[in-house]
Amino acid sequence: MKDLILFGDCKKTLSAFLPKSARMCVTSPPYYGLRDYGGEDKQIGQEDTPEEFINNLVEVFREVRDILTDDGTLWVNLGDSYYNYRPSKGQSYPKQTVSKTKQDLPDKCAKRANKLEGLKEKDLIGIPWLFAFAMRADGWYLRQDIIWHKPNPMPESVKDRCTKSHEYIFLFSKNKKYFYDNEAIKEPAKDWGTRDRTNGKYHNEGTGLQPHSGLTKSYPTKNKRSVWSVTNKPYRQAHFATYPPDLIEPCIKAGSEVGDIVLDPFMGSGTTAAVAKSLGRYYIGCELHEDYGNLIEERVKSYHPVNEVSQEPCINILDII
Repeated sequence: MKDLILFGDCKKTLSAFLPKSARMCVTSPPYYGLRDYGGEDKQIGQEDTPEEFINNLVEVFREVRDILTDDGTLWVNLGDSYYNYRPSKGQSYPKQTVSKTKQDLPDKCAKRANKLEGLKEKDLIGIPWLFAFAMRADGWYLRQDIIWHKPNPMPESVKDRCTKSHEYIFLFSKNKKYFYDNEAIKEPAKDWGTRDRTNGKYHNEGTGLQPHSGLTKSYPTKNKRSVWSVTNKPYRQAHFATYPPDLIEPCIKAGSEVGDIVLDPFMGSGTTAAVAKSLGRYYIGCELHEDYGNLIEERVKSYHPVNEVSQEPCINILDII
């Protein structure tokens, strides 16, 4: 199966995919307490506690691990939340660190009469790192934390901390040895010049800069750094929580080869599918709402030439079970 979206709860639909069929998975799960997507009583992101939320994610990615090849990798983008407890109102709910606009606030915040243990009002919950450590405890290799720096973050009215302008991408591997194409995502390097072995000095004509000691020749590229500056690029017709294509392009390039299958269990508006196809990969994935099916197909076609897009339809899980 390839170029295929299964609709429904991913905890149920992922089992329909063949074991060891995807080379990599890149995804952005629903953030804790951010939005009620409707249609399900027990949605991921609407749990009563952060621990329940993380446990549910770990269960999902346990299914993902079975679908990945032995040298497969998992790349997860996840944002953090602040804890807000209102004793006078008997409710508590997490708040995403974005502006209080209609677009970004939840349709329905999770209201609770109990205070969450271990959290104080205004605490940063630390969701990404709690998740990363839980994944490591479940057997994943936690290989790297990547900082997504947002040059155009959502404005915040806070006066007692900095405006949040970053999120995390965690790189996990299924095994100790895994596929990672370092060359595919190298960055342009400054020309530091070459070494003159006659007197031990460096020449860098036109700049007057001195290179680092020890270099014996000029290198046009360097290893990609772990802070990625990527501007938010909302998709006008999309569901609100799209991540920019430029953010996941290096993930797909590094984690797979042309012709491989890329998995996304939280497909949303189809960003992963669109980028995968544009890079010569196939995609498979899950999405809670079948209403997004046409949007995903349109997204793929708009991002990639129509004559190169697979014509295999997005189907409902009920069609194949």
